[in-house]
Amino acid sequence: MNETRFKSFSEFYPFYLSEHKNKTCRILHFIGTTLFFVFLMGAFLFHEPRMLILCPLAGYGFAWAGHFFFEKNKPATFKYPLWSLLGDFRMYFEIIGGKENFA
Repeated sequence: MNETRFKSFSEFYPFYLSEHKNKTCRILHFIGTTLFFVFLMGAFLFHEPRMLILCPLAGYGFAWAGHFFFEKNKPATFKYPLWSLLGDFRMYFEIIGGKENFA
């Protein structure tokens, strides 16, 4: 079985984007990542560390729903957990900055 292994995040990111072509999947990623940041900030602002448990639940829950039900592929998180997380954040901020879009 010949499987591609990425040597850097810059090699990985185009693959990451290719796994996120579906508009609904991207919207769900955006919602999940937004909730991740909301819960993260809430945990610190309200001195409520239990809110940190909600961070991965929101982030991965929405993202994985996007993959399983709309994109119809397996999340990159399963093979590339760190780079996938970085990809989520990069895509999120590129959407906010107008470099990427939902479509």
